[in-house]
Amino acid sequence: MKKNIILVLVCAFAAAAASYATVRCTPAASGDNLTQAGESFHRTVNLDLDDYPDFTYAAESAVDAVVYVKVTVTDKVSQPSSIFDFFFGYEGTPQQRERVGSGSGVIIREDGYIVTNNHVIDNASKIEVTLNNNETYEAKLVGTDPATDVALIKIEANNLPIVPMGDSDQLRLGEWVIAIGSPYDLRSTITAGIVSAKGRSMPNYSGEFKIESFIQTDAAVNPGNSGGALVNKAGQLVGINTAIISQTGSYTGYSFAVPVNIVKRIIADLMDFGSVKRAMLGITMQNIDKKLAEELKLSSLNGVYVVEVASGSAAEAAGIKKGDVLVKIGGVNLKDGASVQEKVNSYRPGENAEITLIRDGKELVLNVEFKASASETGSVDETGAVAFYGSRIQAASKDVLKALGAKKGVEVVSVGPGKLADAGVSEGFVILYVNNVAVGTPQDILNIIKKSERAVYVEGVDKSGRANYFGFAK
Repeated sequence: MKKNIILVLVCAFAAAAASYATVRCTPAASGDNLTQAGESFHRTVNLDLDDYPDFTYAAESAVDAVVYVKVTVTDKVSQPSSIFDFFFGYEGTPQQRERVGSGSGVIIREDGYIVTNNHVIDNASKIEVTLNNNETYEAKLVGTDPATDVALIKIEANNLPIVPMGDSDQLRLGEWVIAIGSPYDLRSTITAGIVSAKGRSMPNYSGEFKIESFIQTDAAVNPGNSGGALVNKAGQLVGINTAIISQTGSYTGYSFAVPVNIVKRIIADLMDFGSVKRAMLGITMQNIDKKLAEELKLSSLNGVYVVEVASGSAAEAAGIKKGDVLVKIGGVNLKDGASVQEKVNSYRPGENAEITLIRDGKELVLNVEFKASASETGSVDETGAVAFYGSRIQAASKDVLKALGAKKGVEVVSVGPGKLADAGVSEGFVILYVNNVAVGTPQDILNIIKKSERAVYVEGVDKSGRANYFGFAK
């Protein structure tokens, strides 16, 4: 009898030990445990602490490199100096009125270079930067790129905290990110969300589509966040927050950031040249839909259909033709038009890339050398004229200079949409001075503008010999 009791106890102990070992050895997140209560089921999932999103490292390592940017814009307004001016419509005495705005910025170099949004500092007469430790500096504008809404400013300081740059191409849908900025003047605010989409295009302030490809996230972003950092869990900068979609002007679900891989090239150009050297392929394209894929007997909807090839473009020189389907640039698969724009904008004019396309059902690989935009300031056309803010300029001929009684100057040979046209400049205008320095070649003008911190002041004569002048913000 005693032996039977001992045997039962040993068996019970062994069963309990086996059950305990099984539970301990089973991974915490290996599956769901379902228990029944009446007619309902309760689902429980055991997660290890490492599986929970923890942003403490990313937040603490990046927050000191995100700054508060305060801008002052000076407007000139005319107010009637008397009751007679008011009733008879005279402009009266011009007066200055100051407006104050704010945004955010990200320190990208220890010696004071800060990236922000173009719309944050646009038309600013004064830019102030306040660090996370409350130190304030006056900043100067290095350069802007309105097409991507990126601007570069600089403060005179050293040994500043920076955010290491990541690789926005490696971002995955659903990946956790945090947004850091100063919404509504609430300094160093941190919000979290996920990558909702990549390669987004969105309307800009003039209603046209931007040429870049944005990261969409549901991290809360509000006015004041513009120019701030979008950071991954590793504490790396993956984007610059730039806009939200909202019916009210406040956060309602989605925000957009410029991918850091685009920002890298933009700021490199602004540092080196003072303007962005944007590569152009020179095609009109459309996305592939099901109907088009069936007509062309394509195996997928990825890529873009070439509707038109611009004459004299990089695409024409490479051998791309109307009706081709582009599927890869530089070995990177193309999904749609936004991905083409993003990839092309990762190159500079003069650089080469392999383009994979489908023509008549066959795959071809061509080599393309990218060209500059025809309207890009500093680019040269086949006649030798130089692009200058939408217009084209060249050294004035001896006959033109003799007729005007000038020793040297630069002639505006054509006027297109841009700052010269906005100033009322007409074809044939001869530029004699820029920022009070005499000029004789387009390069003289470009060199002066590159050194200019903010404004450009131009003096010259029109076709009739009448002196004129104008100015514009750089």
